[in-house]
Amino acid sequence: MKAVVLGGGGWGTALALVLCDNGHDVTLWTHNADKARKIALDRENPMLPGVKLPENLKITGDLSCLSDLDMDLNPADDINNNNNKNIIICAVPSFAVRETAKKIAPLLNKNNNNLINHNIIIVSASKGIERDTNCRMSEILWFETGRKYSIAALSGPSHAEEVGLRLPTGCVAACPERGAARFVQDAFMNPYFRVYTSYDMIGVELCAAMKNIIALTCGVCDGMGYQDNTKALLMTRAMAEMARLGEKLGGSRRTFGGLAGMGDLIVTCTSMHSRNRRAGILIGQGLDIQTAMKRAGGVVEGYYAAASVKQLAEQESVEMPICQCAYQVLYENRDIQSVTAELMGRARKDELLDAAWL
Repeated sequence: MKAVVLGGGGWGTALALVLCDNGHDVTLWTHNADKARKIALDRENPMLPGVKLPENLKITGDLSCLSDLDMDLNPADDINNNNNKNIIICAVPSFAVRETAKKIAPLLNKNNNNLINHNIIIVSASKGIERDTNCRMSEILWFETGRKYSIAALSGPSHAEEVGLRLPTGCVAACPERGAARFVQDAFMNPYFRVYTSYDMIGVELCAAMKNIIALTCGVCDGMGYQDNTKALLMTRAMAEMARLGEKLGGSRRTFGGLAGMGDLIVTCTSMHSRNRRAGILIGQGLDIQTAMKRAGGVVEGYYAAASVKQLAEQESVEMPICQCAYQVLYENRDIQSVTAELMGRARKDELLDAAWL
């Protein structure tokens, strides 16, 4: 199988490594040609220090690498026939997904027909919701590439740093089309990277975006000196409101209790690998929002997701007090101590009646 991974950050590089380990023909693309040349020469990505990249991994800054994929249509092909399929993984930051999709569309659609193409599976490995449009990443890829390729999502508790070290990791390959989900599962599954399938792409993608907001808030709590009790309270109640919105938007409650939901929430809220948590810690210590995000060392997806989730919650009339307060701190400069007092002083609730994900 031939694979092109779009995005030369830590996550894209780690996924390329998994595919190489599985014997696939893999090309890693990054938008920065100088960066591509340096990684190719050093056989190491600075985002994954100490992880040696295999010699058979091709690294480029030229999107013409997509021309190596088999895009010829075969009338006998269908979604459940995995022979001769190729895979494109989009692992760029969420804000760059639409721009990247627009760039690859002409290369994928050179034959200029409108036939459904089952030879190419596009996988979204980007975690976020597009600002203003509130589109999920798979929706952007679907529309911008011509609505004729199967789109799947790959998500779960998976720090790139640990995947690069080949530590046991589990993810979910989600797609309403069973054949596409199983194809992604087979492409990535190996002794250290276990992949489950799911039909609930909506729930999986919403989990991927919303957990970053909660990781930011958990980091804020750490920075303020709060400890384990507070973090457990915050994560559990945040999961309840995440599931409320997810179900309202068409996702399954069960997804929020699985790897893409609770699993990814745990790992993002508790690890220093998480840029969202690191930025939150700095905010909790009194640093201003923009400086904290710059010092976190990469894109802080939770900041952007907070604005989208606020809009979606208001649009769907879903109560999300934690995400609402996160938005107020991040965008309205609200005092963190007053937010804590407000959340702790809310009206009495019955946990079982209010637990949307059980």
